[in-house]
Amino acid sequence: MSEIKLAKLFDLESQESDGSPSLMSQTLPREPQPTSGDNDDGDGGRIPVEEWLPITESRKGNLYTATFHLVCSGLGFQVLFLPAAFAAVGWLLGTIVLTVGFAWKLYTIWLLVNLHEAVQGIRFSRYLRLVIASFGVKLGKLLGIFPVMYLSGGACAMLVIIGGKTVNQLLHIMSGDDTEPLTTVQCFLIFSILAMVMSQFPNMNSLFGLSLVGSVMAVAYSTAVWTLPLANERNHQNNVSYTTKDTSFENIINAIGMIAIAFRGNNLVLEIQGTLPSDPNNPSSKTMWRAVVISHVIIAICMFLVATVVYWAYGDKIPTTGGQIGNYLSLYEQGYSKQAACFIHITFIFYCLCSYPIYLMPSCDNAEMLYTTKTQKPCSFLVRMMLRVLLGSVGFFIAVGFSFLTYLAVLIGAVGLLVTSTYPCFMWVSLKNPQRKSLMWLLNVSVGSLGVSLSVLLVVGSALHLADTGLHANFFKP
Repeated sequence: MSEIKLAKLFDLESQESDGSPSLMSQTLPREPQPTSGDNDDGDGGRIPVEEWLPITESRKGNLYTATFHLVCSGLGFQVLFLPAAFAAVGWLLGTIVLTVGFAWKLYTIWLLVNLHEAVQGIRFSRYLRLVIASFGVKLGKLLGIFPVMYLSGGACAMLVIIGGKTVNQLLHIMSGDDTEPLTTVQCFLIFSILAMVMSQFPNMNSLFGLSLVGSVMAVAYSTAVWTLPLANERNHQNNVSYTTKDTSFENIINAIGMIAIAFRGNNLVLEIQGTLPSDPNNPSSKTMWRAVVISHVIIAICMFLVATVVYWAYGDKIPTTGGQIGNYLSLYEQGYSKQAACFIHITFIFYCLCSYPIYLMPSCDNAEMLYTTKTQKPCSFLVRMMLRVLLGSVGFFIAVGFSFLTYLAVLIGAVGLLVTSTYPCFMWVSLKNPQRKSLMWLLNVSVGSLGVSLSVLLVVGSALHLADTGLHANFFKP
């Protein structure tokens, strides 16, 4: 695809009336809009409306802000599913899948980092825009809207469910009896209100403080989860077994899915890179890749230690359902002090609160994009606040109405997995246009096709697993 065609196709954020950036817009402007002439950040080629939107409003990020954004978005609560996955598939297969999955994630991030400025003067600061530019408007929207929006809004709803239930568990531990100081819905509401307040930061770059706290909290609870078993000398006096009890196809595929969904955050790589300044002499890809390497060293240490040490300590005693955090953190309540259990829960809650605004930001950005193109002016503080409260309220409503979504994480996450494992490969082929049957062409087509196959297998395996174990779908009864 030529640079001129790509420039025209990417110009979806034009302020012309016939070039609405709405996700559902079917029209493109005939000619590209002039770019902003304000290059004080060393960032050429900015589309004027981008200066009003939260993701690209500030281009003053640096290595440290990008690193903490990546850690906070990449080291999620799904890391706690890894010991359960190891309990289902055993040492060998678990280690292989975790290692291959991590290498796969790093490769697709490298692709995204280098696709961010695939055309000189144009920056793809939103994942969905890159999908549309790669596959065309109609196919791009068909393939991209649901998984990308699910990974934004859906992740926030999941954080409300997980975070709210963890608040409930914490209150139960602190009370010391069987009474519940607050109901689950009340805990959801408290978590949502706090998360909506923390989402009022104006743009992605201003979330650096939250990402810093969230990263520290994620490393803290991950470290506590794997160090406490090492401190307990009674682990191997409890006849721990590493024998895989259920070797059925659906159980193994479901466990592989739990490992796969732990590799999250690719949908935010372009948005995070969009906060960095860029110029021909110092492109953003250099700083971003350094941030990726540093952040993923931290993520790898936490993921591998949580998976292997917790499985070593508890073996087949870990529930293999991959359900709520309390499924195996309840082991700590039995074997450790109340203070240790409270520490894990508190750090986990703080992490969920800090990561919520980061995952909500793409939805906020799209909502503000719709507003700015309709009104031809930036959002005021009041409008921006109302939009974020509205989006947060929708997440709360989904969490209360569909609180069983965590048990569908593998099934729904298989669709979102395409964003991490598949789309970057085919987008590279589309935009970079490598020679057919060259090494890069063969590698990306093979890896992308394997990603599609894996996603289909996860959907089938998870559906069979749910059919076998059943699902208690209590609507509006969390």
